Amino acid sequence: MGGVREKKVEYFAKLRELLEEYKSIFIVGVDNVSSQQMHEVRKALRGKAVILMGKNTMVRRAIRGFLSELPDYEKLLPYVKGNVGFVFTNSDLKDIRDVIIDNKVAAPARAGAFAPADVWVPAINTGLEPGKTSFFQALGVPTKIARGTIEIVSDVKVVEAGAKVGPSEASLLNLLNISPFTYGLAVIQVYDNGQVFPSSVLDITDDELVGHFVSAVNTIASISLAIGYPTLPSVGHSVVNSYKDLLAVAIATKYVYPEIEELADRIENPDKYASAAPAAASAPAASEDAPAAAAEEEEEASDDDMGFGLFD
Repeated sequence: MGGVREKKVEYFAKLRELLEEYKSIFIVGVDNVSSQQMHEVRKALRGKAVILMGKNTMVRRAIRGFLSELPDYEKLLPYVKGNVGFVFTNSDLKDIRDVIIDNKVAAPARAGAFAPADVWVPAINTGLEPGKTSFFQALGVPTKIARGTIEIVSDVKVVEAGAKVGPSEASLLNLLNISPFTYGLAVIQVYDNGQVFPSSVLDITDDELVGHFVSAVNTIASISLAIGYPTLPSVGHSVVNSYKDLLAVAIATKYVYPEIEELADRIENPDKYASAAPAAASAPAASEDAPAAAAEEEEEASDDDMGFGLFD
């Protein structure tokens, strides 16, 4: 009993040390994860993060004992259930998350296990003897005999996602050497500086954040302008709109002050500021008509010479 008590004290001290040293924690599920796989994950995270496992009752008791000095960690308690562990880190959360979830291993189907995804048997030649045809027929897998072996003629879904794998389905998958499942650490929640959130938040990019912020600012500005309540996002628009009204009044009353002299002149004398481009564009057209006019004049002169012009 003394040894157990000492181990608990040592564990509590270790957990307290990690909580004080690291600002971020991944709560990870470790269902169906082997000790060898845990070793591989620890090795991949070495120097970047620390993994701590422990019984849930002991973890909850330890955290409750720290709450008077570390109250933010009370947010972890609802997630300390099931087969979970902790990954402590001060590194980039997205990088650590990727290391955690990338370490997966394929596993054969076991009877009674819940399928994390739909399981399909592909259309292949199994290489099995025709005597096993009845086994496939019992599971509703369409087959034919090709070159003395059983061939599955179309893809078949044998297990639905979330359903238990039955003994027959497990036997079929193992018979075909199909390992449909992959197991590894699953990130349940992320704790960072007093906030708890799902790992999907880490996939939000800076561009998305800026886009959401700009959209929110535009919404606030629109509402502020509509109800006439000034806010920081709407002040700039209010000033511009007021200045537009001032310009309109000045132009309507022909009150010209130095800042709008050019604008008033443009309104009064639009031809003065007209672009020279249209005139330039019309020049070639005039030059194209000139030869035709000259030819017409020559023709008229020729007519005069050949006709009544002789009697002048």
